[in-house]
Amino acid sequence: MGVFVFLPLVLPLTAWPIARLAEQRLHPRPATRLLTGVAAVMALCSTVCLGLLMVVGTAQLPGNPLPDGWSDPEVRAAVPYDEVAGRLAIPALLAVLLACGRTLWRHGRMRRRAHRALAGLPDTQVAVLPDEVPYAYALPGGRRDRVVVTTTLLSCLEPAERRALFAHERAHLAAGHHRLLLVVRLAARANPFLRPLRTAVSYTAERWADEDAAHTVGSRRVVARAIGRAALVSAGTPVATLAGFAGPGPVPRRVAALLGPAPAVRGWPPVFTSVGLAAWGAAVGAAISAMSSANSAVTMALILYAATPL
Repeated sequence: MGVFVFLPLVLPLTAWPIARLAEQRLHPRPATRLLTGVAAVMALCSTVCLGLLMVVGTAQLPGNPLPDGWSDPEVRAAVPYDEVAGRLAIPALLAVLLACGRTLWRHGRMRRRAHRALAGLPDTQVAVLPDEVPYAYALPGGRRDRVVVTTTLLSCLEPAERRALFAHERAHLAAGHHRLLLVVRLAARANPFLRPLRTAVSYTAERWADEDAAHTVGSRRVVARAIGRAALVSAGTPVATLAGFAGPGPVPRRVAALLGPAPAVRGWPPVFTSVGLAAWGAAVGAAISAMSSANSAVTMALILYAATPL
């Protein structure tokens, strides 16, 4: 395996340039998908390599349940600095699993709490809550996907702005943004170097819904006005793991983007541009990460198989 086992742990650094440039230079739809895919691949690969290092570290511990042959010098020689790296990988992998498990548990708990809050209301696509706190968000799951909004927020918006609000939230549901946001949130828990991608996807997913809403209502200015007005009065989404209409975040950037020309919808950016080079850098980094983790996993499996007593 050699140093290849460590590469997936640091290769997420290659995605930092595209995390910054995709927000500004790419259409939000391909940007969201690209960043989410890169984050998922790199997080999986780094977790696999942590698991391989943990096997080496666990095999060195006295009284471990692993076969005795797994602590042979031939196995340890496959990992540089095996004693330090192997033992550090044990708490690191446990921390990753604990963080990801906690994120999934918290996400499920908040979604269940949100669905319970709608108990007794008509089973319609739009749930209007008589709440004094102004907010709106898209709630997937249950019997059907629903848009949740409070009477207070609706009273602050004009009819055209209300249509923009509903179009925005329906765009979140139609595109499954809750799944993409959960993936990048888990990826950032698995590898802290992927946090810039989580932040970028949170923004590009909102921009994606903004553009879809503008197309639906036929006016970018109306959507911009609705977002700006909602941001002035909104207290944010009470369900922290779901996308809100105008909660805390880069609202001025979203409004400025809507007041400008619509972004061009295109596939992969041209190579000889800053965003094209950044995209290729992230793609190559993800590919090298996948190959390194696969090579390390196969090599380790063969070494352990040879070292296992018959």
